[in-house]
Amino acid sequence: MAEDKGIIKHASSVTTATLISRVLGYIRDMAIAVVFGAGFAADTFYAAYRIPNLLRRLLGEGSLSTSFVPVFTDYLTNKTEADARRLWNVVFTFLTILLMVLTLLGILFAPQITKLIAWGFTGSEGKLELTILLTRIMFPYLFFICLAALMLATLNSLHIFFIPALAPAMLSVAEILYVGVIAVFFVSVKTDMSTAVVGLSAAVVAGGIGQLVFQLPSLYKRGWVLKFAWDPGHPGLHQILCMMIPAMIGFSVEQINTFVNTVCASFLAEGSVTALYYSNRIVQLPLALFGISIATVSLPLFSRNVAKNDTVALRQNFSQAVRLIIFTILPAMAGLMVLSTPIIRLLFEYGKFTAEATRLTSTAMFFYAIGLVPFAVVKVVAGMFYAYKDTRTPVLVAGAAMALNIVLNIVLMKPLGVGGLALSTSIASFVNVIILGYLLRKKVGLLDGKRISVTFYKCLFAVGVMTIACYLLSGMVFKGSTVLGVLLSVLSSVLIYFGISYFFKLEEFGIMLNLFKLKIVKPK
Repeated sequence: MAEDKGIIKHASSVTTATLISRVLGYIRDMAIAVVFGAGFAADTFYAAYRIPNLLRRLLGEGSLSTSFVPVFTDYLTNKTEADARRLWNVVFTFLTILLMVLTLLGILFAPQITKLIAWGFTGSEGKLELTILLTRIMFPYLFFICLAALMLATLNSLHIFFIPALAPAMLSVAEILYVGVIAVFFVSVKTDMSTAVVGLSAAVVAGGIGQLVFQLPSLYKRGWVLKFAWDPGHPGLHQILCMMIPAMIGFSVEQINTFVNTVCASFLAEGSVTALYYSNRIVQLPLALFGISIATVSLPLFSRNVAKNDTVALRQNFSQAVRLIIFTILPAMAGLMVLSTPIIRLLFEYGKFTAEATRLTSTAMFFYAIGLVPFAVVKVVAGMFYAYKDTRTPVLVAGAAMALNIVLNIVLMKPLGVGGLALSTSIASFVNVIILGYLLRKKVGLLDGKRISVTFYKCLFAVGVMTIACYLLSGMVFKGSTVLGVLLSVLSSVLIYFGISYFFKLEEFGIMLNLFKLKIVKPK
């Protein structure tokens, strides 16, 4: 199947670029953890960072990408290239002006916005004031990163995936350089950490600029040159905006849940905000490598299938995307749950990152990992609705899931602490994907459910055996050394999982083995 080759080949390039970006992201997070720990300065930085980062998800990678790609792909498929170029420049011009206004408003109203996300900081002397300052410094990040998201969506629509997937690494590079060179100097001369964290916020803005600039040569090389074209009445722009408004909530439900979690965490023990951030970062690694990579590649293909009215290819692409996610994400979920404490201790427990910080972070990671599969699958399922230019359905379902998350936060945060906040997000994601999948089945018809179910049950059995082995190995055989224990436990578990997958003759196992060779395993 021709479209299968596109999914497999492009998923390989996205996974490779994402792995590079995530490794740099870990180095960045570890460096920040060592220098700033999980206390006053780190809490203010990550609370302030949540605000432009949430808006980035809502305006950029979330709603903009999922609204722009289907419409732009339709223009590329059914209209002239000149029409597609015109639409691209109209969207760029409109977005530039909108982002300038939003950035200025964000800087002006930073105190009000910050108080909304960090109510719990009010009672701590100087904590809220520093968070407001950091919010003002980082708000221009929103401008650059959302323009970078437009470049990413454009390149993906042109079936160019490696460069935009690697672009987020620019943020890590900027922060690593700052922490490694400047922040270490601040620490050595015993400067107040509040001063050092201000510079870290400026590095975030530099990273946003880098992410935008990094993608431009790939577009210019192919003749896509940015030009200002003010045309607010353009029908393509109007279509994108109509899709974008509901998509701001629907596709970014986990980001909004993270926002709510941060508000609740600000009322818990000091370090809870940072614990949520670091645990979510670790859970995001397998999600980005496989779940988001597959969803990123699938959306342009789904959109092209819909534009060509090729429902057979659409259902085959959807089935393969979901099956690949199940095969890759399910064992990652189990591994993160079993090895939550050793992984956090290995990655972060240095310098000012204490054993108590490890306990908080590993608890949150355990409960975040429970929802890893629905986190990934919902991106593919929502992508099917977006390909049909239907953003209303995902937003209604996401609204219900968010309401459930808020209720569960209130119920679970007291008995489970920071773990209750993570568990609330996981449960809400399960509800989101179940309802959305049911509605998609009614909208599109048969989705190769039998084949997906067979893959799920076989993978579930393999993961069950792998989990038992991982628990026994990490707790007894490899307990002596944290580094050796984690690495050998992971390696042994992967070999067990692959061995059972080979025994079951899972097609997805063959696809993963050949992923980077660009070969296809034909279904029998």
